Amino acid sequence: MCGIVGYAGRRPGKPIIIEGLRRLEYRGYDSAGIALVEESGLATVRAIGNLDALVAAAGDGHSPACVGLGHTRWATHGRPSEVNAHPHADCTGRISIVLNGIIENHKELRAELRARGHEFTSETDAEVVAHLIEEEIGAGLPPAVRAAAQRLQGHFAFCAVSADEPDIIVGTRHEAPLVVGVGEGETFIASAIPAFLSETRRIVVIEDGDVVTISATGASFTDGEGNAVQRPIDEVAWDVDAAEKGGYETFMLKEIYEQPVALADTLAGRVDERGEVDLSEVEFDPAVLRRLRRIYIVACGTSYHAGLIASYAIERLARVPVQIEVASEFRYRDPVLDAETLVIGITQSGETADTLAAMRLARAAGAPVLAVTNIMGSQATREADAVLFTRAGLEIGVAATKTHVAQVAALLLFTLDLARRRDSLPAEERLRLGRELRALPLLVQRLLDGQRNGGDHGVRRVAQRYHDERFFLYLGRHMGYGVCLEGALKLKEISYIPTEAYAAGEMKHGPIALLDKGSPVVIVATDSPVFAKLLSNVEEVRARGADVIAVASEGNSDIAELADDVLWVPACDPLLAPIVAVVPLQLLAYHIARLKGLNVDQPRNLAKTVTVE
Repeated sequence: MCGIVGYAGRRPGKPIIIEGLRRLEYRGYDSAGIALVEESGLATVRAIGNLDALVAAAGDGHSPACVGLGHTRWATHGRPSEVNAHPHADCTGRISIVLNGIIENHKELRAELRARGHEFTSETDAEVVAHLIEEEIGAGLPPAVRAAAQRLQGHFAFCAVSADEPDIIVGTRHEAPLVVGVGEGETFIASAIPAFLSETRRIVVIEDGDVVTISATGASFTDGEGNAVQRPIDEVAWDVDAAEKGGYETFMLKEIYEQPVALADTLAGRVDERGEVDLSEVEFDPAVLRRLRRIYIVACGTSYHAGLIASYAIERLARVPVQIEVASEFRYRDPVLDAETLVIGITQSGETADTLAAMRLARAAGAPVLAVTNIMGSQATREADAVLFTRAGLEIGVAATKTHVAQVAALLLFTLDLARRRDSLPAEERLRLGRELRALPLLVQRLLDGQRNGGDHGVRRVAQRYHDERFFLYLGRHMGYGVCLEGALKLKEISYIPTEAYAAGEMKHGPIALLDKGSPVVIVATDSPVFAKLLSNVEEVRARGADVIAVASEGNSDIAELADDVLWVPACDPLLAPIVAVVPLQLLAYHIARLKGLNVDQPRNLAKTVTVE
């Protein structure tokens, strides 16, 4: 959701904070603001719109302030407006806060505070935090932040500054991201590492309930009771280039072309040349995995599609029944859970509110929980019994690309490991699949090299032909169904074209009524056990005069005879094909959106990390 940046050091903080906000703008761009601790008090500027609007409002004037906070917002409570933009102040104007997340009991707190004479200036839930701190500020800013946090319900991270303690920033978190960056004579605090990555790679992960005080001399931590605690300093491997576009026109395109590396990193050290998978890092008791009777996969959006694809592989190879669930529905359906039911929560950020809630529900019912996530130190790593990291690297574009293929690859690794532990698959077959999985980065690289070097895979031609269409239908069967869901989501997210995705066999039960002469229908037609059935569905589409755009395995002459356009991908085992098949659909959505002149990195109404329900 929102992005927080704080700086306490010896340099003027304004340009550092604004640059940090620019690196976090993918987290929210409805409005932005900055509060600097000047000698005369707090100087606050807020603006509606993206960060350029804030830069214009703040002007070019120099500020000597060496301590300050910045925020970029994705609206949850209160419309996007200047008064609802962060930072928010208390009644005195001497305290300012920025917040990421949601305060579920804000209405009750607002009523209490108003009854005690507090005046509010915004519609947001976050403003109550400034007033709660105001009531406790006599004890100092760190105790006041701790006391305010104890009154809050929800999932949140916030930071505060006070004109009366001008050298410090105080922050805390509860189930929302917040991390400290340690420099020389300066300290940073932010929602995500990219905010200060150009300044330092040394980080401290803030634990839930910690209250951290940062200044030019470093960071100190206390727990929820006020007791001093030590938190280790780690060094991240990312470099500054990982947070920049690296010569590509957009972050999304850069990340599409980073997929071979993301896959290689996900697989590295986990599958050897023989095809044997080693997931000893996933610290489950082997007996737990052997006695499983059922698996639930809970996820949202793109992660849900990765889970759906994996569900076919798990049932086929590990012979465990799998139920895939939208996380936001799972938590309210009173699911049947026990110690023999594994719950896999998939969340790229590790902070997705609905998925975290589903994971908590499962653990409370005694079910073992596995988190599949990309971010070390994220909340998901705390809510799970074991963690499988995808290692996809930093992803800036709001529409997920490389993190999706890394999720699928990680889940396929888990599937092969589970099949070995349960002895559900002949060793020869398991090792063959392991070797093919190990080769996937090269296949994706070959596919992308064809695009980069001008090889005609048809994507740009198809995009040019259909970018003005008002509706697309995506169809797939078996593991191709999850691919078509993901491809359709990408088109909706960044081009805003209404798009339906269906299991191809369901088309005649309603969606076929949408088709007319020339309607573009995208078919995921890679080699699969149900390919012959899919050809029948293609014939049904053609009979209605629709245009067929097929994603097909190289060398498949059958589909070439039926489709108007074919987007070829390298042939591989059907269980692995979703990783290569999704790439041309990512590119198709990308080029259509660019032809329409749209901002693919910041699609409207969306944010990268959904930390509210």
